[in-house]
Amino acid sequence: MDVITLSHGSGGKITHNLINDMFYKHFENDILLQQNDSSILQKLNGRIAVTTDSFVVKPIFFPGGDIGKLSICGTINDLAVSGAKPMYITVGFIIEEGLEINILEKIVISMAKTAKQANVKIVAGDTKVVEKGNVDRIYINTTGIGLIEDDKLNISANNIQEGDKVIISGTIADHGMSIISQREDLDFDVDIKSDCNLLNTLTKDILNASKNVRIMRDPTRGGLATTLNEITNHSSRSIVLYEEDILVKDEVMSMCEMLGFDPLYMANEGKLVVIVSNNDANRVLEAMKKNPLGRDSMIIGEVINDNKRSVYLKTEIGGTRMLNMHEGELLPRIC
Repeated sequence: MDVITLSHGSGGKITHNLINDMFYKHFENDILLQQNDSSILQKLNGRIAVTTDSFVVKPIFFPGGDIGKLSICGTINDLAVSGAKPMYITVGFIIEEGLEINILEKIVISMAKTAKQANVKIVAGDTKVVEKGNVDRIYINTTGIGLIEDDKLNISANNIQEGDKVIISGTIADHGMSIISQREDLDFDVDIKSDCNLLNTLTKDILNASKNVRIMRDPTRGGLATTLNEITNHSSRSIVLYEEDILVKDEVMSMCEMLGFDPLYMANEGKLVVIVSNNDANRVLEAMKKNPLGRDSMIIGEVINDNKRSVYLKTEIGGTRMLNMHEGELLPRIC
């Protein structure tokens, strides 16, 4: 069985063979194949959005995705919810000595397929190999570059206003519970698939439906509750959610209850939360439902003006509880 050795990271012939036979082969495009120390991009006319992220998910393969797909989706989604058209990605690999080469190739193929689906080019990269035990198989770092073509577009938490509606594109907590169901030290017989997916077509549909979109976010680590707290912390408004309108799959809810997790704080990797003006909310909701990734979209709350910058949950039994920013890590190595 062929495995990654320290020689693959030495910069010599074996490194160049890996780059040519693996990365150039699967990531091939005109910019990457310049094969310079830096890639020269086409001139961009508009505001440029840049994001960077690192992925250390465990396990590296899970129902609905893998670390490669996750790294591309996560980066593209961060650009898309900012209103940008994703265009370029760089990738950096930190690989543990001993990783099977066929496993690396499966990850690389997954990345290439996902980037191609989004019409995004992988234009630069780097590979490092470290001694066995210093990395858990493979870590991936990505940087994404996107273009905001509409000069008037202003996606910001500062824009939210009293009466605005909060919409979520589907069920929550799927990714988090998919990951934990696959952990080696747990024995769960459940079929929970990660929602890992690209959101760029959904954000495009939303922005085409309304010029009054206040903010879009993908509620990844920390889940829906943490994301909405981040939004209220950057504004002077609060948000009220309605528990009865928030969708959680039965198997996800059962697993959360068994482990003592709140699905509102669990990670998602293919869901989008958007806050939009009350007048445009139904139009945006209709547009989201027409997209396969948003067919289960729901209006789940609204913005209020109490000057407390808080997030509240109206429970199904008629009570109200505050959803604070969670302290600590509910579930490590989730993305």
